[in-house]
This record gives sequence, structure tokens and C-alpha cells, in this order.
Amino acid sequence: MPDNITFLTIPTDWRVPGQYIEIDHTKAVRGLPGMARRILLLGQRLATGTVAAGILTRVTRKEDGVNFFGRGSMLAQMIAAAVKVNPYTEMWALALDDLVAGVAGTQTITVAGSPTEAGTPYLYIGGKRLAIGITVGQTPTQIAAAIVAAVTADPDLPVTATANVGVVTLTARHKGAEGAGIDVRWNYYSGETMPAGVTAVVATGVAASGNPDVLTAIAAMSTGAYYSIVMPWSDTANMTAMENELQSRWGGMDMRAGHVFTFKAATAAGLSTYGSARNSPHSTVFGLNKSPSLPWVIAAQAAAGVEFRGSNDPAVPFRGIELPDVLAPAEADRLTMTERNLVLHDGISTIIFDESGKAIVEQVVTTYQTNTFGMDDRSLLKLNTKWTVDYMRYVFRFAVARDYPAHKLAGDDVLERISAGQKIATPRLIRNTLIAAAAQLEYVGLLEDLDGFKASVQVLRSEADECRVNAVLPPNVVNQFDVFAAAVQFIL
Repeated sequence: MPDNITFLTIPTDWRVPGQYIEIDHTKAVRGLPGMARRILLLGQRLATGTVAAGILTRVTRKEDGVNFFGRGSMLAQMIAAAVKVNPYTEMWALALDDLVAGVAGTQTITVAGSPTEAGTPYLYIGGKRLAIGITVGQTPTQIAAAIVAAVTADPDLPVTATANVGVVTLTARHKGAEGAGIDVRWNYYSGETMPAGVTAVVATGVAASGNPDVLTAIAAMSTGAYYSIVMPWSDTANMTAMENELQSRWGGMDMRAGHVFTFKAATAAGLSTYGSARNSPHSTVFGLNKSPSLPWVIAAQAAAGVEFRGSNDPAVPFRGIELPDVLAPAEADRLTMTERNLVLHDGISTIIFDESGKAIVEQVVTTYQTNTFGMDDRSLLKLNTKWTVDYMRYVFRFAVARDYPAHKLAGDDVLERISAGQKIATPRLIRNTLIAAAAQLEYVGLLEDLDGFKASVQVLRSEADECRVNAVLPPNVVNQFDVFAAAVQFIL
């Protein structure tokens, strides 16, 4: 028979004399719980890596990318970029091999003329700067050989190089459509010039095509929970597959919230077209036009920076996060304020640049734009909103599990007659627990209008299942201070 106090480990009918005191830790934690968050970087590997495709691997430093996935690999470049801005969040990597049927893109540099002066032009490949020494009278073949030597000397580059009679061919290390995003240009910074008398024209060669299938990665991560997922492949098939996977995890039976980040390089019109075709609260697409930096590096660094800010406080705007490895497009190629506003309405997140060219996150949105009826819906437009309500869900769930880990259930009418030591839950007690959790959320600035929550929260015992309690939790989520508008009505 139960006693007036319920113990976890001491039986009620024990007769051997002694002093028996158990340790009950179930109510030890009273503040807001910490929420485990992990980053997962997806990308392609090279054969020189020591970790096979499809193996989830924890990484903590940029050297891990080189050792595990091959020097110069897409995934090694992503890891280096991510840990540079966020070495604190638990980070994992999952590699895929190149698609066998894929094509590695190429670009050519055609050298012509004969330099009439010596100089040091700079070749930029995926944002990496290479100095090319040129002397008076060199032939195109000699200059091409110098370019190949400079490229070959840097094994971290995303391309390899060969030359033939003054024409350099740069070949992406990986097969796949994302190779088309490898920017190659001369002389990015002011004062960098090509010596007089010589030209070196960059042109597209073989078109890159064929990305790996992210379904393979989804199968490998099927039992894990990853809060921020970076995906370098922005093609429709892979994006749709990942969005569908994350939607299946978002529901109340799974609750493994996840969010995928990627990058798209295009003009304002191209970004609008791409963003308008997506509609998911579980994806964020950063967009720029003609940045010299590698697309997958931009995606990894932006996602890692946002994850760091969001794990500290999901409601604080992500505005102002610095991205040290993202080089600015030329002034003429940067999106104007009007264009940035338009692409934000089409689900594209924006990056801006200060006067020194430093890259800064401006606004982070999801691609969610319309509900199932095709009507405009901004309920999950802001990533801040999604992450805040997900943390609230975790807090409410934690509070109920903490206060009622293994309890009996009764109606509120027994509260006045039952022993205080009994492990029993009632709708009123559970409601008090939920209100206390909401008060904690208000205290840390994630919830507002606590009085409204108290008035609207519903906790009812199920009529269909006597062992179940149903609840409706109506938190008013704090918002972000994005816009200040005023009219200066002056008087003369």
C-alpha cells in the first residue's frame, strides 16, 4: 500500500532496522535548461581524406578537415571557415563522394602579348590571392607556366592547373554543379594591376554539372539531431529533400528541430527567382552577386556565425555578425537597398559590406512565404521566431518532465485532501508549472505579456484517455527591433 510520502528506492514495507535516506535529484534543476545544439557540415571529400563517405565525424579544428576529407576538398574549406567564427559549438561533418556521372567544371586563362614592364599581378581563385611574378619580355608560355606553378604551390585551392602554349586550364577538384561558383579574377584590390603589354583573359571552359544526392547524407544522419545544417548544394532536388526531412522532424512526435543553410550566387533578379520557388520554414538561403569567395565557404561561415548568436539568445537579431572570409563584390555588383528589400520578400537572406569591404550579416529569414492555401504568411518568416518558439517548446517540455517524472494523475478536486508527499499530478498543478516556466522565459526576454499567457493557457484532462493531460500554450514571443521610422516635423 502507498504511504503518505512516495519514495523512489525505499520500499514501504521494509522491516530491517536502520536509517535509509535516498537522494532524489528530480527537482534539483530549477532555472531554464540548456539546450544541446550541434552544427553539421555536409560537403564533398577527396580520395586523400582518411574518413570515408557517409561517416559522421566530429571536428574541432581546421586541420581536421584536411586530415579527414583531403586537403583542398570542399568539406575542408567549409570546416576552416566555420571554426574561424564559431569554434565553440559542437561541430560534425559528413562527407559525400563526387557523383560518378558528374562533370568537373573548368576555366581557362589565355595569356597574350609580351610584357614591356615587370610587375606582380594577383590572381584570385575562390577568394584566395596568388602573386604572379612577371618580367619584361616573357612569353605567354612562360607566364602560363608561372601561373600553374603558383596554383600548384597552394594545395588548399579548389582547383588544379595545367598549361598548353600560353593557355592555363583550371579544373575544379570536385565534380558537381557547385564548381561553377568558383570565382577566378585578376587584381581585386586597388593598386593591383597587370603589367603593360600583356593580357590574361579568364573564360568559362567545360560546364560543371551533377551534384551528389543528399538523400545519402540524410540516411546517414537519420538518428542524429543537428540544429544547424550547412549544405553546399543549392539545386532544387537536394534542397527539397532536406527541407522535407527537416519538416518531418519538426512535428510534436519527433521534435528534433533542424535548419539548413545554403548560399546562392546570382543577380537580384536571379535570387528573387530562386527564392520565390522555395517555401520552407526550415531553410535559409544567403545570396550575393559575384563575390570572389567560394559559395560553400560563405554558407558555412554565415551559418556558423548565426548558430553562435542563436545559441546564446535565439531572439536577438542576427544583424551585425562578421564574416571574415567573405570578400565583397565590386561596387557595381552589390545589391542595392531596394534590391535587398525585394529579395528578402522572396526568402533570400542578405549580407552587406562596410566601407572597408568587411562582410556583415544584415537580415536572416527563412524561405517560408505562404501557407498551404497559398496566402502570404509571415508566422515563420524570421529564423529568430522559429528558434525562439522551439526553445520555448523545449522549456515547457523540460518543466513538465522535471516536475512530474513518474507521477500519478488525478483531478484537481483531490488537492485539498491528498498528502503533500504524494507523487501526483493534476491539471492545476501542471498549469502552475507551465506558468512558472513562462515567467522564467519572460525574465530572460523571450516571452512578453505573461498576464495574457496566464489568462489563455489551457490545461485539461483528456476525456478520451484518463492517463493523459492536454494543453494549449499561447506564449507571446518577443520580436526583433529591425526598423525605426520617424517624421521630423520641423518649425521655422
